[in-house]
Amino acid sequence: MKAAPDLQRRLLDLQSVDTALAQIEHRRRTLPETAEAQRLHARRNALAEGVVEAETRVADSGGEAAKAENDIVPVRQRRERNQQRVDAGEIADPKALSAMVEEIAHLGKRIGDLEDLQLEAMEALDEATAALDAATQARAVAEAELRGVLEARRAKLAELDAEAAGHTAERDALAATLPEELLGLYARVAEKSGGVGAALLQRGRCTGCQLEATSADMMRYRGAPADEVLRCEECNRILVRTNESGL
Repeated sequence: MKAAPDLQRRLLDLQSVDTALAQIEHRRRTLPETAEAQRLHARRNALAEGVVEAETRVADSGGEAAKAENDIVPVRQRRERNQQRVDAGEIADPKALSAMVEEIAHLGKRIGDLEDLQLEAMEALDEATAALDAATQARAVAEAELRGVLEARRAKLAELDAEAAGHTAERDALAATLPEELLGLYARVAEKSGGVGAALLQRGRCTGCQLEATSADMMRYRGAPADEVLRCEECNRILVRTNESGL
């Protein structure tokens, strides 16, 4: 392929822009904020599960406390009725009165046991409520941290997008000055060579693969017409000659 030397050298400018765009894309993929956002997402989700579990414990503890209250009410009412009958002298039969007094005592013990259960249920409810408050607060903190990181990530991406837009405009302008055949060759080589389609021959070394040309290769490069598009014998990239090439 033939192309004027200045057009070949322009490939190096194009390569420089493409390298900058590739670096921007790499920075986009490897933003520290992205990894931090993923970490905080996972933490927020775990804390949200903890809130659900805490809410379940509060509901269960509340149910136990309500049950304890419901269990104790009828026992208290019965003891009060029995005590009122005894106090009013409604039971004349001594045996019946003795049985009633024993039942009142039994009901009092039963009430004491139920009150102990009620106290335990209320303490469990208080602990579950405190745990729910702590879990809710921890989730809120994680969500705030996540929002902050996502905002920082959006700002960084916006900066990279603006930077990429500038390079893309520069690339379009450069590409418009190159022959379609030369530009197509550059694109095909870049696709097969890790994004580097053109490299400078610098002091006998290809800056694409960083290998030094052999004496035979250097003789061939020296003998090639200035408008011949050379290819590196090692990496097959377009090899651009300048005053730095050592020819």
